[in-house]
Amino acid sequence: MADILFNKQGVPMMAYGKSYLGKTTGVPSAKPKLTSSPKPAEINLDKTSVGEIKIASWGSSNNWPSNADDIISKVGTLNTGLRFTRNFTLGQGIFPCIVTGYDANGNELLAAPSDPALTTFANSRMTRRYMEVVLRDFLKLGIGYIQFILNDTGDTIVGINPVNAKYCRLSVANLSGIIEKCVVSGKWPDTPGEGEYTVHELLDEYDPLADLQRRRYANKTKGKSFMMLIRDSWSNNEYYSAPLWYASYLAGWVDIAGMIPSFLKKAYTNQITWKWHIQIPYAFWDRQFPANEFETTELRKTAISDYMDSVENNLCGIDNADKPIFTFFEINPMNGKAEEKWEIQPLNNKLNNEQNLITSAAANSEIMFAIMVNPNVMGAGMPGGAYAGNSGGSNIREAYLVNVANAWLDRQTITDPLEITHRFNGGDVNVEWRFRNTILTTLDTGAGTKKVIS
Repeated sequence: MADILFNKQGVPMMAYGKSYLGKTTGVPSAKPKLTSSPKPAEINLDKTSVGEIKIASWGSSNNWPSNADDIISKVGTLNTGLRFTRNFTLGQGIFPCIVTGYDANGNELLAAPSDPALTTFANSRMTRRYMEVVLRDFLKLGIGYIQFILNDTGDTIVGINPVNAKYCRLSVANLSGIIEKCVVSGKWPDTPGEGEYTVHELLDEYDPLADLQRRRYANKTKGKSFMMLIRDSWSNNEYYSAPLWYASYLAGWVDIAGMIPSFLKKAYTNQITWKWHIQIPYAFWDRQFPANEFETTELRKTAISDYMDSVENNLCGIDNADKPIFTFFEINPMNGKAEEKWEIQPLNNKLNNEQNLITSAAANSEIMFAIMVNPNVMGAGMPGGAYAGNSGGSNIREAYLVNVANAWLDRQTITDPLEITHRFNGGDVNVEWRFRNTILTTLDTGAGTKKVIS
Protein backbone atom coordinates (compact mmCIF):
# COMPACT_ATOMS: atom_id res chain seq x y z
CA MET A 1 0.00 0.00 0.00
CA ALA A 2 1.32 3.45 -0.91
CA ASP A 3 2.70 5.72 1.79
CA ILE A 4 1.53 9.26 0.98
CA LEU A 5 2.86 12.45 2.52
CA PHE A 6 0.22 15.20 2.63
CA ASN A 7 0.69 18.86 3.45
CA LYS A 8 -1.57 20.68 5.90
CA GLN A 9 -4.04 21.52 3.13
CA GLY A 10 -4.47 17.85 2.21
CA VAL A 11 -2.44 18.02 -1.00
CA PRO A 12 -0.26 14.92 -1.59
CA MET A 13 3.36 16.09 -1.79
CA MET A 14 5.17 12.74 -2.10
CA ALA A 15 4.09 9.11 -2.39
CA TYR A 16 6.16 6.01 -1.84
CA GLY A 17 5.12 2.61 -3.10
CA LYS A 18 6.89 -0.67 -2.92
CA SER A 19 9.01 0.16 -5.94
CA TYR A 20 8.21 3.71 -6.91
CA LEU A 21 8.55 7.25 -5.75
CA GLY A 22 6.20 10.05 -6.77
CA LYS A 23 6.01 13.71 -6.00
CA THR A 24 3.71 16.65 -6.73
CA THR A 25 5.30 19.32 -8.91
CA GLY A 26 4.45 22.92 -9.72
CA VAL A 27 2.87 25.47 -7.40
CA PRO A 28 -0.74 26.05 -6.25
CA SER A 29 -2.82 28.27 -8.50
CA ALA A 30 -3.74 30.37 -5.47
CA LYS A 31 -2.07 30.83 -2.12
CA PRO A 32 -4.04 29.17 0.70
CA LYS A 33 -5.87 31.64 2.88
CA LEU A 34 -4.92 29.86 6.08
CA THR A 35 -1.16 30.12 6.43
CA SER A 36 0.98 29.86 9.51
CA SER A 37 2.30 33.39 9.79
CA PRO A 38 2.50 36.06 12.45
CA LYS A 39 -0.53 38.32 12.23
CA PRO A 40 -0.07 42.07 11.80
CA ALA A 41 -2.33 44.60 13.47
CA GLU A 42 -5.34 44.70 11.18
CA ILE A 43 -8.97 45.69 11.52
CA ASN A 44 -9.96 42.06 10.94
CA LEU A 45 -7.39 40.71 13.41
CA ASP A 46 -8.13 37.14 14.46
CA LYS A 47 -9.21 37.09 18.09
CA THR A 48 -10.18 34.67 20.81
CA SER A 49 -11.41 35.24 24.35
CA VAL A 50 -10.15 34.04 27.71
CA GLY A 51 -12.56 35.03 30.42
CA GLU A 52 -13.24 38.72 29.80
CA ILE A 53 -9.94 39.28 27.97
CA LYS A 54 -9.83 39.43 24.17
CA ILE A 55 -6.68 37.79 22.84
CA ALA A 56 -4.94 38.58 19.55
CA SER A 57 -4.37 35.23 17.85
CA TRP A 58 -0.77 34.40 16.99
CA GLY A 59 -0.99 33.21 13.41
CA SER A 60 -3.54 30.94 11.80
CA SER A 61 -5.48 28.96 14.41
CA ASN A 62 -3.45 30.81 17.06
CA ASN A 63 -0.71 28.23 16.54
CA TRP A 64 2.23 30.01 14.92
CA PRO A 65 4.77 29.29 17.73
CA SER A 66 4.21 25.52 17.62
CA ASN A 67 4.30 25.48 13.82
CA ALA A 68 7.50 27.53 13.78
CA ASP A 69 9.17 25.28 16.34
CA ASP A 70 8.21 22.22 14.28
CA ILE A 71 9.59 23.79 11.08
CA ILE A 72 12.90 24.70 12.74
CA SER A 73 13.36 21.27 14.32
CA LYS A 74 13.08 19.54 10.92
CA VAL A 75 15.70 21.62 9.08
CA GLY A 76 19.20 21.14 10.45
CA THR A 77 20.70 24.21 8.79
CA LEU A 78 18.03 26.53 10.17
CA ASN A 79 18.14 25.01 13.64
CA THR A 80 21.94 25.11 13.88
CA GLY A 81 22.16 28.56 12.27
CA LEU A 82 19.82 30.04 14.88
CA ARG A 83 21.73 28.38 17.69
CA PHE A 84 24.99 29.74 16.24
CA THR A 85 23.47 33.23 16.11
CA ARG A 86 22.39 32.96 19.73
CA ASN A 87 25.85 31.83 20.83
CA PHE A 88 27.87 34.57 19.12
CA THR A 89 25.35 37.19 20.28
CA LEU A 90 25.89 36.13 23.90
CA GLY A 91 29.66 36.01 23.36
CA GLN A 92 31.57 35.06 26.50
CA GLY A 93 29.06 36.62 28.85
CA ILE A 94 28.50 40.10 30.26
CA PHE A 95 30.11 42.30 32.88
CA PRO A 96 29.20 45.63 34.52
CA CYS A 97 31.33 48.69 33.92
CA ILE A 98 31.41 52.48 33.99
CA VAL A 99 32.61 54.46 30.98
CA THR A 100 35.12 57.00 32.33
CA GLY A 101 36.20 58.48 29.01
CA TYR A 102 37.69 57.72 25.61
CA ASP A 103 41.23 57.28 24.30
CA ALA A 104 42.76 58.98 21.26
CA ASN A 105 41.26 56.34 18.95
CA GLY A 106 37.75 56.78 20.28
CA ASN A 107 37.78 53.55 22.31
CA GLU A 108 35.94 53.54 25.61
CA LEU A 109 37.90 53.65 28.84
CA LEU A 110 36.16 51.35 31.29
CA ALA A 111 36.32 51.08 35.06
CA ALA A 112 34.83 48.51 37.40
CA PRO A 113 31.85 49.65 39.52
CA SER A 114 32.35 49.89 43.26
CA ASP A 115 29.55 47.42 44.05
CA PRO A 116 30.87 43.82 43.75
CA ALA A 117 27.29 42.52 43.85
CA LEU A 118 26.89 43.67 40.24
CA THR A 119 29.56 41.24 39.06
CA THR A 120 27.90 38.47 41.04
CA PHE A 121 24.58 39.38 39.41
CA ALA A 122 26.13 39.40 35.90
CA ASN A 123 27.70 35.97 36.42
CA SER A 124 24.70 34.40 38.15
CA ARG A 125 22.76 31.47 36.75
CA MET A 126 19.59 33.58 36.77
CA THR A 127 21.14 36.13 34.41
CA ARG A 128 22.71 33.49 32.18
CA ARG A 129 19.44 31.54 31.99
CA TYR A 130 17.46 34.70 31.24
CA MET A 131 19.71 35.72 28.34
CA GLU A 132 19.93 32.21 26.86
CA VAL A 133 16.19 31.52 26.93
CA VAL A 134 14.89 34.93 25.90
CA LEU A 135 17.36 35.14 23.00
CA ARG A 136 16.24 31.68 21.89
CA ASP A 137 12.63 32.85 21.63
CA PHE A 138 13.69 36.18 20.12
CA LEU A 139 15.54 34.44 17.26
CA LYS A 140 13.15 31.53 16.70
CA LEU A 141 9.82 33.32 17.10
CA GLY A 142 10.69 37.01 16.79
CA ILE A 143 9.62 37.92 20.33
CA GLY A 144 10.65 37.24 23.91
CA TYR A 145 8.68 37.55 27.17
CA ILE A 146 10.31 38.55 30.47
CA GLN A 147 8.70 38.37 33.90
CA PHE A 148 9.93 40.75 36.61
CA ILE A 149 9.38 39.19 40.04
CA LEU A 150 9.10 41.73 42.88
CA ASN A 151 9.40 41.26 46.62
CA ASP A 152 6.46 41.42 49.02
CA THR A 153 6.76 45.17 49.49
CA GLY A 154 6.99 45.79 45.75
CA ASP A 155 10.06 48.03 45.91
CA THR A 156 12.74 45.60 44.66
CA ILE A 157 13.01 43.28 41.68
CA VAL A 158 14.27 39.96 43.03
CA GLY A 159 14.08 37.85 39.88
CA ILE A 160 14.08 37.97 36.08
CA ASN A 161 12.25 35.01 34.60
CA PRO A 162 12.10 34.32 30.84
CA VAL A 163 8.69 32.84 30.02
CA ASN A 164 8.47 30.37 27.13
CA ALA A 165 7.06 32.38 24.23
CA LYS A 166 5.11 29.36 22.93
CA TYR A 167 2.74 29.72 25.87
CA CYS A 168 2.21 33.50 25.78
CA ARG A 169 -0.51 35.48 24.01
CA LEU A 170 -1.16 39.23 23.99
CA SER A 171 -4.45 40.96 24.68
CA VAL A 172 -6.01 43.16 22.03
CA ALA A 173 -4.79 46.76 22.37
CA ASN A 174 -7.05 49.29 24.07
CA LEU A 175 -8.38 52.42 22.37
CA SER A 176 -5.05 54.16 23.02
CA GLY A 177 -3.18 51.42 21.20
CA ILE A 178 -1.60 50.00 24.37
CA ILE A 179 -1.38 46.23 24.90
CA GLU A 180 -2.10 45.79 28.60
CA LYS A 181 -2.15 42.04 29.29
CA CYS A 182 -0.19 38.89 28.58
CA VAL A 183 -1.98 35.57 29.10
CA VAL A 184 0.24 32.56 29.81
CA SER A 185 -1.11 29.03 29.41
CA GLY A 186 0.23 25.64 28.44
CA LYS A 187 -3.08 24.96 26.67
CA TRP A 188 -2.41 27.25 23.70
CA PRO A 189 -3.36 27.07 20.85
CA ASP A 190 -6.51 25.61 22.46
CA THR A 191 -8.46 28.16 24.47
CA PRO A 192 -7.69 27.57 28.16
CA GLY A 193 -10.48 27.21 30.66
CA GLU A 194 -10.86 28.62 34.14
CA GLY A 195 -7.78 27.90 36.24
CA GLU A 196 -5.68 26.93 33.19
CA TYR A 197 -4.05 30.32 32.59
CA THR A 198 -2.43 33.24 34.37
CA VAL A 199 -2.80 36.91 33.45
CA HIS A 200 0.16 39.28 33.76
CA GLU A 201 0.14 43.04 33.41
CA LEU A 202 2.34 44.17 30.52
CA LEU A 203 4.71 47.09 30.94
CA ASP A 204 4.51 49.95 28.46
CA GLU A 205 6.87 49.16 25.59
CA TYR A 206 7.79 52.82 25.13
CA ASP A 207 9.49 53.10 28.55
CA PRO A 208 9.00 50.00 30.72
CA LEU A 209 11.21 51.35 33.54
CA ALA A 210 9.17 54.55 33.87
CA ASP A 211 5.95 52.52 33.76
CA LEU A 212 7.18 50.22 36.53
CA GLN A 213 8.27 53.17 38.67
CA ARG A 214 4.87 54.87 38.24
CA ARG A 215 3.20 51.69 39.45
CA ARG A 216 5.49 51.61 42.48
CA TYR A 217 4.71 55.23 43.36
CA ALA A 218 1.00 54.36 43.09
CA ASN A 219 1.48 51.37 45.44
CA LYS A 220 0.48 48.91 42.69
CA THR A 221 3.55 46.64 42.78
CA LYS A 222 3.28 44.89 46.15
CA GLY A 223 3.48 41.12 45.76
CA LYS A 224 3.09 41.34 41.99
CA SER A 225 5.04 40.43 38.90
CA PHE A 226 5.02 42.20 35.55
CA MET A 227 5.80 41.20 31.98
CA MET A 228 7.94 42.96 29.40
CA LEU A 229 8.38 42.31 25.68
CA ILE A 230 11.52 42.33 23.60
CA ARG A 231 11.04 41.87 19.89
CA ASP A 232 12.47 42.46 16.46
CA SER A 233 10.55 45.37 14.97
CA TRP A 234 11.77 44.71 11.42
CA SER A 235 8.54 42.97 10.39
CA ASN A 236 6.35 45.99 11.34
CA ASN A 237 3.83 43.67 13.02
CA GLU A 238 2.19 45.38 15.98
CA TYR A 239 1.46 42.29 18.04
CA TYR A 240 3.77 39.41 17.14
CA SER A 241 6.98 40.12 15.25
CA ALA A 242 8.11 37.78 12.48
CA PRO A 243 11.62 36.31 12.89
CA LEU A 244 14.33 36.91 10.30
CA TRP A 245 14.27 33.34 8.99
CA TYR A 246 10.58 33.66 8.05
CA ALA A 247 11.53 35.30 4.74
CA SER A 248 13.35 32.14 3.63
CA TYR A 249 10.29 30.11 4.65
CA LEU A 250 7.95 32.24 2.55
CA ALA A 251 10.36 31.96 -0.38
CA GLY A 252 10.20 28.15 -0.12
CA TRP A 253 13.85 27.52 0.73
CA VAL A 254 13.09 26.03 4.14
CA ASP A 255 10.69 23.53 2.56
CA ILE A 256 13.24 22.62 -0.12
CA ALA A 257 15.97 22.10 2.47
CA GLY A 258 13.66 19.75 4.37
CA MET A 259 12.24 17.82 1.40
CA ILE A 260 15.46 16.92 -0.42
CA PRO A 261 16.84 14.66 2.37
CA SER A 262 13.49 12.85 2.54
CA PHE A 263 13.42 12.51 -1.23
CA LEU A 264 16.97 11.14 -1.42
CA LYS A 265 16.34 8.73 1.45
CA LYS A 266 13.48 7.14 -0.46
CA ALA A 267 15.48 7.22 -3.68
CA TYR A 268 18.36 5.28 -2.14
CA THR A 269 16.03 2.87 -0.38
CA ASN A 270 14.32 2.03 -3.69
CA GLN A 271 17.36 2.47 -5.89
CA ILE A 272 16.57 -0.55 -8.15
CA THR A 273 13.50 1.34 -9.42
CA TRP A 274 15.73 3.65 -11.44
CA LYS A 275 18.62 1.32 -12.24
CA TRP A 276 17.41 -1.84 -13.98
CA HIS A 277 14.78 -3.22 -16.32
CA ILE A 278 14.32 -6.95 -15.72
CA GLN A 279 12.82 -8.90 -18.65
CA ILE A 280 11.50 -12.38 -17.92
CA PRO A 281 10.37 -14.69 -20.76
CA TYR A 282 6.78 -15.91 -20.66
CA ALA A 283 8.06 -19.50 -20.92
CA PHE A 284 9.64 -19.14 -17.50
CA TRP A 285 6.25 -18.79 -15.87
CA ASP A 286 4.93 -21.88 -17.66
CA ARG A 287 7.81 -23.92 -16.30
CA GLN A 288 8.00 -22.39 -12.85
CA PHE A 289 4.24 -22.18 -12.28
CA PRO A 290 2.53 -24.76 -14.52
CA ALA A 291 -1.17 -23.95 -14.91
CA ASN A 292 -2.20 -27.54 -14.22
CA GLU A 293 -0.72 -27.37 -10.72
CA PHE A 294 -3.20 -24.70 -9.60
CA GLU A 295 -6.90 -25.18 -9.05
CA THR A 296 -7.78 -21.68 -10.24
CA THR A 297 -6.15 -18.91 -12.25
CA GLU A 298 -6.37 -16.59 -9.25
CA LEU A 299 -4.24 -18.95 -7.16
CA ARG A 300 -1.60 -18.98 -9.91
CA LYS A 301 -1.65 -15.16 -10.08
CA THR A 302 -1.16 -14.97 -6.35
CA ALA A 303 1.81 -17.33 -6.48
CA ILE A 304 3.43 -15.34 -9.30
CA SER A 305 2.86 -12.06 -7.45
CA ASP A 306 4.44 -13.44 -4.29
CA TYR A 307 7.40 -14.65 -6.33
CA MET A 308 7.88 -11.22 -7.93
CA ASP A 309 7.73 -9.58 -4.51
CA SER A 310 10.43 -11.92 -3.27
CA VAL A 311 12.64 -11.10 -6.27
CA GLU A 312 12.21 -7.39 -5.64
CA ASN A 313 12.87 -7.73 -1.93
CA ASN A 314 16.07 -9.62 -2.64
CA LEU A 315 17.34 -7.00 -5.07
CA CYS A 316 16.14 -3.72 -3.54
CA GLY A 317 17.59 -1.83 -0.63
CA ILE A 318 20.95 -0.81 0.72
CA ASP A 319 21.64 -4.23 2.23
CA ASN A 320 21.33 -5.84 -1.21
CA ALA A 321 23.66 -3.48 -3.06
CA ASP A 322 25.94 -5.27 -5.60
CA LYS A 323 24.11 -8.53 -4.97
CA PRO A 324 24.43 -11.04 -7.87
CA ILE A 325 21.54 -12.86 -9.52
CA PHE A 326 21.88 -16.35 -11.08
CA THR A 327 19.77 -17.37 -14.08
CA PHE A 328 19.65 -20.41 -16.37
CA PHE A 329 18.77 -20.58 -20.05
CA GLU A 330 18.90 -22.92 -23.04
CA ILE A 331 20.91 -22.74 -26.27
CA ASN A 332 18.99 -23.46 -29.46
CA PRO A 333 20.98 -26.27 -31.21
CA MET A 334 19.76 -25.05 -34.61
CA ASN A 335 21.10 -21.48 -34.45
CA GLY A 336 23.23 -21.42 -31.29
CA LYS A 337 21.26 -18.55 -29.79
CA ALA A 338 20.25 -18.32 -26.15
CA GLU A 339 16.55 -18.72 -25.53
CA GLU A 340 14.21 -18.21 -22.62
CA LYS A 341 16.72 -16.24 -20.58
CA TRP A 342 16.28 -13.36 -18.16
CA GLU A 343 17.63 -10.02 -19.36
CA ILE A 344 18.56 -7.23 -16.97
CA GLN A 345 19.18 -3.93 -18.70
CA PRO A 346 20.30 -0.66 -17.08
CA LEU A 347 17.82 2.18 -17.38
CA ASN A 348 18.65 5.77 -18.10
CA ASN A 349 18.57 7.23 -14.59
CA LYS A 350 16.51 10.40 -14.66
CA LEU A 351 17.28 11.09 -11.02
CA ASN A 352 20.26 13.45 -10.79
CA ASN A 353 21.42 13.12 -7.22
CA GLU A 354 24.26 15.56 -7.81
CA GLN A 355 21.82 18.23 -8.90
CA ASN A 356 19.67 17.58 -5.83
CA LEU A 357 22.68 18.03 -3.58
CA ILE A 358 23.52 21.32 -5.30
CA THR A 359 19.93 22.47 -4.81
CA SER A 360 20.10 21.42 -1.16
CA ALA A 361 23.32 23.39 -0.67
CA ALA A 362 21.72 26.42 -2.32
CA ALA A 363 18.70 26.11 -0.01
CA ASN A 364 20.99 25.89 3.01
CA SER A 365 22.86 28.99 1.86
CA GLU A 366 19.65 30.95 1.29
CA ILE A 367 18.48 30.09 4.81
CA MET A 368 21.79 31.27 6.25
CA PHE A 369 21.59 34.47 4.22
CA ALA A 370 18.12 35.11 5.66
CA ILE A 371 19.47 35.00 9.23
CA MET A 372 22.54 37.06 8.22
CA VAL A 373 25.12 34.30 8.67
CA ASN A 374 27.82 33.60 6.08
CA PRO A 375 27.29 29.92 5.11
CA ASN A 376 31.05 29.33 5.00
CA VAL A 377 31.32 30.12 8.71
CA MET A 378 29.14 27.07 9.34
CA GLY A 379 30.96 24.92 6.77
CA ALA A 380 28.02 25.17 4.38
CA GLY A 381 29.96 26.52 1.39
CA MET A 382 29.78 24.85 -2.03
CA PRO A 383 33.27 24.21 -3.47
CA GLY A 384 33.17 25.05 -7.16
CA GLY A 385 29.58 26.26 -6.88
CA ALA A 386 27.82 29.59 -6.98
CA TYR A 387 28.97 30.52 -3.48
CA ALA A 388 32.53 29.22 -3.79
CA GLY A 389 35.64 31.29 -3.15
CA ASN A 390 34.65 32.51 0.31
CA SER A 391 35.69 29.57 2.46
CA GLY A 392 39.25 30.65 3.27
CA GLY A 393 40.31 31.26 6.84
CA SER A 394 40.47 35.03 6.41
CA ASN A 395 36.99 35.19 4.89
CA ILE A 396 35.52 33.04 7.64
CA ARG A 397 37.23 35.10 10.33
CA GLU A 398 36.03 38.39 8.86
CA ALA A 399 32.51 37.02 8.42
CA TYR A 400 32.46 36.10 12.10
CA LEU A 401 33.66 39.59 13.04
CA VAL A 402 30.85 41.08 10.95
CA ASN A 403 28.37 38.90 12.86
CA VAL A 404 29.73 40.17 16.17
CA ALA A 405 29.58 43.78 14.98
CA ASN A 406 25.98 43.35 13.80
CA ALA A 407 25.00 41.85 17.16
CA TRP A 408 25.12 45.26 18.88
CA LEU A 409 21.41 46.05 18.61
CA ASP A 410 20.27 42.58 19.74
CA ARG A 411 22.73 42.75 22.64
CA GLN A 412 21.34 46.09 23.74
CA THR A 413 17.83 44.70 23.50
CA ILE A 414 18.47 41.73 25.77
CA THR A 415 20.38 43.81 28.34
CA ASP A 416 17.48 46.28 28.70
CA PRO A 417 15.75 44.12 31.37
CA LEU A 418 19.05 43.91 33.28
CA GLU A 419 19.37 47.68 33.20
CA ILE A 420 15.75 48.07 34.33
CA THR A 421 16.36 45.71 37.25
CA HIS A 422 19.53 47.52 38.30
CA ARG A 423 18.03 51.02 38.13
CA PHE A 424 14.67 50.09 39.68
CA ASN A 425 16.59 48.65 42.63
CA GLY A 426 18.39 51.98 43.14
CA GLY A 427 21.64 51.20 41.32
CA ASP A 428 24.11 53.67 39.84
CA VAL A 429 22.69 55.06 36.58
CA ASN A 430 26.22 55.25 35.14
CA VAL A 431 26.64 51.46 35.18
CA GLU A 432 26.49 49.85 31.74
CA TRP A 433 26.72 46.27 30.54
CA ARG A 434 29.28 44.98 28.06
CA PHE A 435 29.89 41.63 26.36
CA ARG A 436 33.14 39.72 26.24
CA ASN A 437 34.11 38.27 22.83
CA THR A 438 36.72 35.78 21.76
CA ILE A 439 38.10 37.12 18.48
CA LEU A 440 40.06 35.00 16.00
CA THR A 441 43.30 36.56 14.76
CA THR A 442 45.79 35.67 12.03
CA LEU A 443 48.82 33.57 12.88
CA ASP A 444 51.25 36.38 12.00
CA THR A 445 50.07 38.32 15.05
CA GLY A 446 51.65 35.70 17.28
CA ALA A 447 48.37 34.54 18.81
CA GLY A 448 45.45 32.47 17.63
CA THR A 449 42.78 34.31 19.62
CA LYS A 450 42.34 37.33 21.81
CA LYS A 451 39.56 38.53 24.08
CA VAL A 452 37.91 41.89 23.52
CA ILE A 453 34.82 43.59 24.85
CA SER A 454 31.88 45.18 23.10
